[in-house]
Amino acid sequence: MLNRLFRLSDHGTTPTTEILAGASTFLTMAFIIAVNPAILSDAGMDFGAAFIATILATVIGTLIMGLYAGWPVAVAPGMGLNAYFAYAVILGYGLSWQQALAAVFVSSVLFFIFSASKLRSYLILSIPGEMQIAITAGIGLFLGLIGLMSAGIVIDNPDTIVGLGALNKPELILSIIGLIMMAGLSARGIKGSILISIMVLSAIGWVSGLAPFGGVFSAPPAAGALFALDFSALTTTAFLSVVFVMFFVDFFDTTGTLTAIAEPAGKRRDTGEIDGLNKAVMADTSASIFGSLLGTSTMTTYLESAAGLRDGGRTGLTAVTVALLFLCCLFLEPLFASIPSFATAPALIFVASTFLGGLRGLDWSDVERGVPVFITILVMPLTFSIAAGIALGFLAHVGIKLIMGKGAQISGGVWIITLFGLIWMALQTYA
Repeated sequence: MLNRLFRLSDHGTTPTTEILAGASTFLTMAFIIAVNPAILSDAGMDFGAAFIATILATVIGTLIMGLYAGWPVAVAPGMGLNAYFAYAVILGYGLSWQQALAAVFVSSVLFFIFSASKLRSYLILSIPGEMQIAITAGIGLFLGLIGLMSAGIVIDNPDTIVGLGALNKPELILSIIGLIMMAGLSARGIKGSILISIMVLSAIGWVSGLAPFGGVFSAPPAAGALFALDFSALTTTAFLSVVFVMFFVDFFDTTGTLTAIAEPAGKRRDTGEIDGLNKAVMADTSASIFGSLLGTSTMTTYLESAAGLRDGGRTGLTAVTVALLFLCCLFLEPLFASIPSFATAPALIFVASTFLGGLRGLDWSDVERGVPVFITILVMPLTFSIAAGIALGFLAHVGIKLIMGKGAQISGGVWIITLFGLIWMALQTYA
């Protein structure tokens, strides 16, 4: 039955290989079960509601990816956008978490419609590669800054804007140890390095009394964020700004991740075309729609799925295995709720570092390309605004091209994004 459903023989794999590959992917990304609810709860959501939303959205999204698209990859709430959702949208713009979920829903529906049209392919081909890299790297720095603040390494300072936290605090010391542990274990090729480090730090906190321990097993919590969307802010500048950011970031994230994973997943043909890419994009996008209805931030395909691909995962059975393992975690809410912030903060910093890999291929001596990239990645963390980074980065890109007399090289897609950026800038209000 499994062979017929997932065409295992056609892909040269077996049920055992696929299931083990799914377990590998699960171990590398299971940290999201602790980190995502912790981030969302910082913005006022109930931890239990965010916990069950995270798991159910991951299960549904990953099942769609495995059963519909047939890809051996997992879908879960995206790191970076979850931080933007909590710290910028809710705590920064002042939207309620119900209104923020409505923004996720609107942006996801728009992206779903967009992905079903030919505009997606047009926009992919029209946007310079360095600007796609810049957006990813900028989000990485944004996420890294949040991780540093959560760990207490970076604190508010009225004189210098930011300052250094008390390095002799036990929680801060444990966060630094955890970051080093994650990097070291990952460098040794140990699967689940992030999850292992989080649990070790948590255990130290529980034993030492730095963090309370609430148990391991319980019945699944109530789905308190189910269908809690609030569209009352639909016409406000803040709401439309959030939709703008989530739409474009999801576009870049989805396209970049699926393209990167296609090769090890055996989906790229000799001609360069990718088998089932449209189905994979639709699966990813529909997952975000379901995620917003369940009560979590934007969903995305996880690069951590590469762990399962390295172990031979080639079909949707790998994804189905990941989904079933996540489903089992529904009964572990007390355990994940007991994980302290000093244990999850290093994960934010470590994951953020993986967003910067694309920068290594840029020629920084080329001012025409380097300056827009630099502006994009610098503005996002320092203004706490992904939208500002996108808007100013593309404005710099277009402006430099025009001054150089290369206006004809500016694609229609870049003009569209720059125009949206200018509109966004014009609608901003300042205290």
